[in-house]
Amino acid sequence: MKTLKKKIKIIVEKTSTGFSAYSEDYPIFSTGKTVTELINNVFEAAKLYFEDKYEITHENLKFEIDFSQFFQNYKVLNAKFLAEKIGMNPTLLSQYVQGHKKPSDDQTEKILNGIHQIGQELTELNLIF
Repeated sequence: MKTLKKKIKIIVEKTSTGFSAYSEDYPIFSTGKTVTELINNVFEAAKLYFEDKYEITHENLKFEIDFSQFFQNYKVLNAKFLAEKIGMNPTLLSQYVQGHKKPSDDQTEKILNGIHQIGQELTELNLIF
């Protein structure tokens, strides 16, 4: 069986019971109580949709969530702290988070890189007790 070569964009939305996700290009959708559960459920839904045509891997799925939903769900990440970390005006980032402005592709990349950098730093830490 052939491996699918392209990325499938999956839109993630926060719901009152967890998360939902869907593809705009394929009839792939699912829900989950946590992001991890959602990712696993979407992966299974994609495998079922393509089961006779292509082999699907996690690398075929590209999950996207809008700024305001991201910061509502990950409240541990402070927008002011992130702005300072990436050298961005905190007011500007706040406007992106609140949905008053839409960031350019370059700004989006800068913000995402900052989020990934913080995540990497956190994975390298151990707590002493």
